[in-house]
Parts: sequence; structure tokens; C-alpha cells
Amino acid sequence: MSDLVPLKIGITCYPSVGGSGILASALGEELAQRGHEVHFVSYERPFRLPTDAPRIHFHPVEINSYGLFKYPDYTLPLSTKLAEVSRTHGLDVLHAHYAVPHATAAILARDMLPPHQRPKVVTTLHGTDTTLLGRDAGYSPAIRHALEHADGITTVSEFLRGETHRLIAVQRPIEVIHNFFEPRAPTRSRDAVRQELGVAPAETLLLHASNLRPVKRIDVLLETFSRLQTLPACKLLILAGSEFAPYAATVERLGLGDRVIVRENIIAIEDYIQAADLGLFTSESESFCLSILEAMAFGCPSVATRVGGIPEVVADGETGVLVPLGDNAGLARAIDELVANPARRAALGAAAKQRAREKFSAEVIVARYIDFYRRICAADPLRASAR
Repeated sequence: MSDLVPLKIGITCYPSVGGSGILASALGEELAQRGHEVHFVSYERPFRLPTDAPRIHFHPVEINSYGLFKYPDYTLPLSTKLAEVSRTHGLDVLHAHYAVPHATAAILARDMLPPHQRPKVVTTLHGTDTTLLGRDAGYSPAIRHALEHADGITTVSEFLRGETHRLIAVQRPIEVIHNFFEPRAPTRSRDAVRQELGVAPAETLLLHASNLRPVKRIDVLLETFSRLQTLPACKLLILAGSEFAPYAATVERLGLGDRVIVRENIIAIEDYIQAADLGLFTSESESFCLSILEAMAFGCPSVATRVGGIPEVVADGETGVLVPLGDNAGLARAIDELVANPARRAALGAAAKQRAREKFSAEVIVARYIDFYRRICAADPLRASAR
């Protein structure tokens, strides 16, 4: 397949706030900017996907409720729509982000089509599809089947590749292609955003961004923040990808009502990230942690638990500080030290920004996905000759 021929790529993902949907949306946008034709298929338009970008198309999946079924089914309508879009637009690749139900639906869609119309199925594992569902006897066989029948598999970290082999016993090659982040230019100044948030010029603004799932350990985040010796000089901004209300009582119990600022379901995250000075992430497991990378891109270093794929993102002591899981006092101590030492914080931030640009930019990572697509397609004589 010639490098000059644009690809036609279908992408299916969860459209809600979360690393897999954010990465899938960003990848589709970057692919379209490079001249490829991209078709998103999901039950909703991904929340960060632009509505007017050229070469990006969205195809909604209609989910019907039938009295025969106790629960509405999504996998079969998704597979039917993927097959329809692939047939109509001659897709080369179906890229499924998350194994269940997306890879399962993509494989079923591929098998509905005649051989000369079958797209290649690429599955990207993002985390809980391996680390959580891979442990569940009700899902693990289906995930293994999906991975064994995909044409190519990628994971977002070396850690996740190892866990996939260990938990799901997949024997096929898995390519590691890290997440990327290409920040948009903020629409407001740093000073304007900090003024909106009520952060004084001399205060240090800590940042946490996540979907607030249990694995993010928001209880530990808040308790760590409450233990800071430098607390009177700090505020914590939480960019929440889901409703923060379940944690409001904890904020009040810890006496943090005037120190914690919450913004829910923010699309223009760049405005807020650029206003932060230091990230704080207390997860008990992470496949990558895209939010840390987003902060790095703006020169904001993070203090985080040393778990999962985070050490692949953060160079400990060079671009941020990693603390062993369970050492909450160590997390607070690391924050206190960096709040008290702006010069050290700035040095870490500058190195973090450089690392984000050199290792995790769209320029670096998207090219790897395109190369992976082309290698997978080239293995199919029918597809290769057609293109």
C-alpha cells in the first residue's frame, strides 16, 4: 500500500469522558488533518470531537429496546452499523478502542462482509478492559476471543502489554503505542482563569483531572491535600469527568470547602491546565494516565503514585515526583517540598514539557499508528492490491 494513498478508517470508542475516548477522538482528528478519511461510529458523538472538521464523519448507532430483552443490547446494533459504514465507504481499517464491546462488534462486522470488502480490525487496549474485565470470568473469554481474532493489537503502555499477556494469556504480538496529547491554544489568559477560580497570584494551584472512578482514589487525593503543611498557600482544582457530588461530604468533613474548586465535564481543558502549577494524582492503578501528560505539555509537573504505566510517562525526579502506593504522607511531603521551592518546580516543569514534546506528541505517535495500519493492510493481498 503506497504511503501516498490516504486511508479510510473507522473508529469506535466510548464517547464519554475518559482516556480511551479522548485518545480516540484526538487520533481521528489528527488522522483527518493528515488527509485520511475518518468515520466515527458510536451511540453519541465523542465529546471533544469537532463538528465541522473536514474528512471527519460521525455515524450514530440506534439502540432499540425490545420487550424480549431484559436489557438493551448495544453490541449487535454497533456491529451492524460498523458493517454498514464499512461497506458504504470502503473502509480499510476498523479501529476499536477498548475490547468490550467495541472489538467484539468490529470483528462481527468484519465477518458480515464478503472477503474483498472486509476491513482490518485493530484493537487498542486502554486499561480496565484488561486490568478489570480481564480478571472477570464473565468477560475474559470474550476479550481473549476478540484479541485473538483482531488483525492487530496495540496497548498504551509496556505495563499494559505485560498485564494483557499475564491476565488474558494472549500469545499474539502486541505493539505498544503510547498516548499522545496535542494541546490547543488556550482561549483565555492564565491570569484570567486564575481570577475566575479565585486563586491569588501568590497561591499555588494544584491540579487533578480524571473521570473520578474508584481506581483514581479521590478519597486519598482529598486526604493528601488536607495534610499539606503548605495548605494555606494552596488550592486544588479538580477537573471532573463525572459528577463530583459523591465526594462533597468528604470535602466538608476535611474542612476544604474554601480550598477545593471543581469544574465538571470541561471541554476547553487547556484554559484550566495552563493555570495550574502542580499536578496531584493518587491512583491505585493506571495504564498510562493521560491527565499527567496533558499537564506536562503545559510545563506543569506532577506528584503521583508510582503505579502501572505512570513511570513510562514521568521520569521520576526529572519531570515529576513518584511516590510508592500507600505512602500518603510521602505524597503530601513531596507536594510541600515543591510548593516551597518554585525554582525546583519550574525546572521539573520545563523538563516535563520537553519530554511531552519529544516522546508523546502527535507528530511522534500518530505516525506510528499510520505505520501500524499500513503494515496490517499490507498483509492482506486483496486490500493491498485494491489500494
